[in-house]
Amino acid sequence: MISLNQLKVKIFADGADKAHMLDMYAKPYIRGLTTNPTLMRKAGIADYRAFAKDVLGEIRDKPVCFEVLADDFAGMERQAHEIAAWADNVYVKIPITNTRRQACGALIRRLADARVKINVTAVMTLGQVRDIAAVLNPSTRSYVSVFAGRIADTGVDPLPVMAEALAILEVNPNAELIWASSRELINIFQADAIGCPVITVTRDVLNKLSLVGYDLDEYSLDTVKMFHDDARSAGFSL
Repeated sequence: MISLNQLKVKIFADGADKAHMLDMYAKPYIRGLTTNPTLMRKAGIADYRAFAKDVLGEIRDKPVCFEVLADDFAGMERQAHEIAAWADNVYVKIPITNTRRQACGALIRRLADARVKINVTAVMTLGQVRDIAAVLNPSTRSYVSVFAGRIADTGVDPLPVMAEALAILEVNPNAELIWASSRELINIFQADAIGCPVITVTRDVLNKLSLVGYDLDEYSLDTVKMFHDDARSAGFSL
């Protein structure tokens, strides 16, 4: 396994806690940050706009992705232009469809043509990737977030999907594939091995970075000690 500083894949920290976001922002190996309404709700964020502007007031030189909230295309478009105006480093997250399964391709085309930097999110199929590649303006920087972790949750190996998605997006040098919804630390190295440009990583996975390269014999002993100590602490006896 290669070391962390040899990785070519860009790690984006995924979360909605400002203190954690700023901590990650300060680390050189974190190249960008993403969040979403679900993470923000769990973090207790009450004012979406105020939170976003507060974060962007301190994070100015790395990409930060914020999602539209509307479910109708007119509302999405209005919100996308507002969010894009918050800062030059903002990428606007647009879902691949709305909740009525209506494809957002025409909206994505209009926004990309208007030079709004987009992160197309909740993508899970190669057909969706092809649809996106057909509408993104190659003059506008964009991300395409394929939810590899959720694909894996269904029992499907995401690696071939991600590799094919990379090939599809080769037609647009300004569209970068994101390995989204990562589940394990090994996903970072898998993404790097296939040449995926970006991976989003949550706090629980980022916390395991200190284990990269750790001796497995020592890790085995640590685990034995943990089981033994927990059994004693619980007062178990036979």
